[in-house]
Amino acid sequence: MSLDRSLKISANLSGKRSVLTRAERISKMKADKKFDDKKHGALNVPKTRVS
Repeated sequence: MSLDRSLKISANLSGKRSVLTRAERISKMKADKKFDDKKHGALNVPKTRVS
């Protein structure tokens, strides 16, 4: 049985992500020493572009 045509199109629409997830942003900011667990919370973390 083949897939419906509408299901095949949705797989092609996924492109490159332009923004990291919250966990990825926090780990990147920790590596850059811009995030401290004691001063900052997990909310309102600034967006970081994928490089």
